[in-house]
Amino acid sequence: MARLHALVLMMLLVPAAAQAEKRCGWLDNPATATWSLHDASGGWIIMESGSGYKAEGVDRIPDLTTGEYVYTHAVHGYACACMDVDTDGEGGISRIRSVRQLPLSRCRSDPALGWFLDKDP
Repeated sequence: MARLHALVLMMLLVPAAAQAEKRCGWLDNPATATWSLHDASGGWIIMESGSGYKAEGVDRIPDLTTGEYVYTHAVHGYACACMDVDTDGEGGISRIRSVRQLPLSRCRSDPALGWFLDKDP
């Protein structure tokens, strides 16, 4: 009976774990209460000021300024990171499971991410 319970529990948990996606790219904070991730697939909204959109677990984003960080305006800027997330199927990240900051060189050397740095003249 205990094996049956363990099997049922395992079957219930597998779909939840399968939903998580690893996404790596530029983690951008261009303005207050505005966050996005830009990877090889494009841009993913994490939090958007004024719209009310906010991913669950946004508090898992560490203080990026303690690592390699590019300031663009006051305290705002971007870093390179990998995140385990759930997406909403509409260009948004609905849940952040974990965030790991990477050296800037990792994103700078990825040709699939060059569009982010080239977007502004």
